[in-house]
Amino acid sequence: MGSRKKVHAFVRVRPTDDFAHEMIKYGDDNKTIDIHLKKDTRRGVVNNQQTDWSFKLDRVLHDASQDLVYETVAKDVVSQALNGFNGTIMCYGQTGAGKTYTMTGATENYKHRGILPRALQQVFKMIEERPTHAITVRVSYLEIYNESLFDLLSTMPYVGPSVTPMTIVENPQGVFIKGLSVHLTSQEEDAFSLLFEGETNRIIASHTMNKNSSRSHCIFTIYVEARSRTLSDEKYVTSKINLVDLAGSERLGKSRSEGRVLKEATYINKSLSFLEQAIIALGDQKRDHIPFRQCKLTHALKDSLGGNCNMVLVTNIYGEAAQLEETLSSLRFASRMKLVTTEPAINEKYDAERMVKNLEKELALLKQELAIHDSLANRTLVNYDPMDEIQIAEINSQVRRYLEGTLEEIDIINLRQIQEVFNQFRVVLSQQEQEVESTLRRKYTLIDKNDYAAISAVQKAGLVDADGHLVGEPDGQGFGLGVAPFSTKPGKKSKSKKMFKEQLSSSARKEGASSPLSGKDLDVSTSKTQLTPSSKDGDVKDMLVRDRETSNTEPLASDSPKEELRPPRPSTPPAKPVAFEDFKNERGSEINRIFKENKSILNERRKRASETTQRINAIKREIDMTKEALNLQKSLREKQGEYEKKGLTIIDEEEFLLVLKLRDLKKQYRMEHQDLRDLRAEVQYCQHLVDQCRHRLLTEFDIWYNESFFVPEDLQMTLKPGGSIRPGMMPLSKIVSLGEDDQDRFGQLQQTTLPGGPDSVSFYNAKVKMEQKHNHLKTMMGLQQAHRK
Repeated sequence: MGSRKKVHAFVRVRPTDDFAHEMIKYGDDNKTIDIHLKKDTRRGVVNNQQTDWSFKLDRVLHDASQDLVYETVAKDVVSQALNGFNGTIMCYGQTGAGKTYTMTGATENYKHRGILPRALQQVFKMIEERPTHAITVRVSYLEIYNESLFDLLSTMPYVGPSVTPMTIVENPQGVFIKGLSVHLTSQEEDAFSLLFEGETNRIIASHTMNKNSSRSHCIFTIYVEARSRTLSDEKYVTSKINLVDLAGSERLGKSRSEGRVLKEATYINKSLSFLEQAIIALGDQKRDHIPFRQCKLTHALKDSLGGNCNMVLVTNIYGEAAQLEETLSSLRFASRMKLVTTEPAINEKYDAERMVKNLEKELALLKQELAIHDSLANRTLVNYDPMDEIQIAEINSQVRRYLEGTLEEIDIINLRQIQEVFNQFRVVLSQQEQEVESTLRRKYTLIDKNDYAAISAVQKAGLVDADGHLVGEPDGQGFGLGVAPFSTKPGKKSKSKKMFKEQLSSSARKEGASSPLSGKDLDVSTSKTQLTPSSKDGDVKDMLVRDRETSNTEPLASDSPKEELRPPRPSTPPAKPVAFEDFKNERGSEINRIFKENKSILNERRKRASETTQRINAIKREIDMTKEALNLQKSLREKQGEYEKKGLTIIDEEEFLLVLKLRDLKKQYRMEHQDLRDLRAEVQYCQHLVDQCRHRLLTEFDIWYNESFFVPEDLQMTLKPGGSIRPGMMPLSKIVSLGEDDQDRFGQLQQTTLPGGPDSVSFYNAKVKMEQKHNHLKTMMGLQQAHRK
């Protein structure tokens, strides 16, 4: 876990013309705020009323712009989120003090946007700056209204209706909301569209303190998942940023709320009171229990309040004298929050699929290294793969022959074979025990010594020997061999016991039992009627055949996934990497299959060429060593004197063997070199095929991508199979121009002349689309009402 750190608390003062300069003063370091109240003279001469308060905070933001607020409060929290640290930014304060303006801002003006849209922009900018990572962004928007949970993004067309109400669930990974929709956003504009959609669904009301008062607590969560593109490490980091806009506390005497607004204010004040109780408990190190479950707000923020999270609080206050009591209450909350400590740590997770691939790669390398050690130790080719049915049957046969004495010893090959030998010993032992027991059951009735009802029944049935004694009461050593009951004289053995011993020993010899029976406490008594003999177990091969037949009857899981309804065409085209994966699974599946097959053949040829090259290098090294040994023999022969016979030099046997070995090595070298030339030609040809398939795959993808996401939907019918235009036949610019109207040209012109510059394009596009959507809904509702009339 990471080191503990305190919560950062900031105060933002709402600008006003009637600022109480005599009562509210800021420190020189801009980190303290002093409150002074005049004494109430109506209390008399003895007046112990407190008149001065001083609060130490991380910074006081007075007359601060939205840019300065974001740079001071949220920028570090958002940047650390992409490194795997959770973050929470919470706005708290009196109603009308500017919490929603600080968090969301004015959506009509780009410069006045708040922390939330700026955080989204920063996340996507940092994604562009990290091309070595594949980063996925998802968002959700939760509303807590009158202690009930609501999904502000449930109105999206692809979100189905929820049957069960949303609940807060805890698991080892943390707290999450069951039933809350989480939306994938690949572009900044999509994230803004979701934000504006949620904002339009929020519940607001009007009272004397605020014309547009938020009547609910809202939590906008950004989920980030980052994976490395360059490293094959199975680890990846996840994080989430909670942006919390709390409803404002209000005094009912000042707000003059009535009816529904009064009920909402009661729920708001109650939940904020529980939030303050949780903060007080977190700040007290002696407290063991933290009351998170008192309300939905504290329960949903359990991870953020004192957990694995970078926590920041923005307290919004008034600067007017009339609101000084509420300002003091908000500042007390901020000072208590500074006592709370959190323990942020990087959220690392492991990709199971990538982990399996890495382990398979490591296993292959270890097998290669083991093969090298075997060759250096002059061991024959050893197979380290899992044993098949034939090999297991052979080991079972060896074990049986070893127990019978026809095989003196079992050769040890590897550890897997040793384990299987022991396993087959257990199998043979179990089979012999069953055979002996089945033999006994055919001749005798076996009764558990603790089954008194069965023993009584046997006595009543008259199943006794000639002396009137029960046969087979166990003596603690496996099957009992006739321990007499208390009524008989000690030392007297019955004839039936001797007969039973002889039968038992003879049956054991016939069955070839080489081990004692299983330690079950059983009584044995002679039966007048024999039991039906149980069939003996077959050999190992028969067992394997039965297992294979059983496995064949099991239902196979369907490889084809269930058909799902495709979501409607997105407002903005998806990222090309995401669309490319969809293309390979749908329209380009056949080309992708051919591409993969050619690539696998290419990799196999490359592997064979690499292995051949290694063999050639090994042969070359052996040739050099043989030449050195041969030259050494020649030099020794020259020093000792050469012998000639009929003009030919006589050499010894060792030098002759070296000459033969050198000739064989050179012959082998030439053959391997010829194979390498052939493989290189095949590799070059396969590479050409792979390049052709890749080019065709990318070309088909570009055509599919443009026609699927840029061609107007009403013109796509002509591009479908059987249409008048084949894919790729007509340039995209001409197809798009067919559906272009004045509104599209106005949109292109708007992007070049927006007041906020290029960075504001996504913001305004999402805003315009949201307004168009609501205007369309209003028009449709008006038409329906007119039709009813």
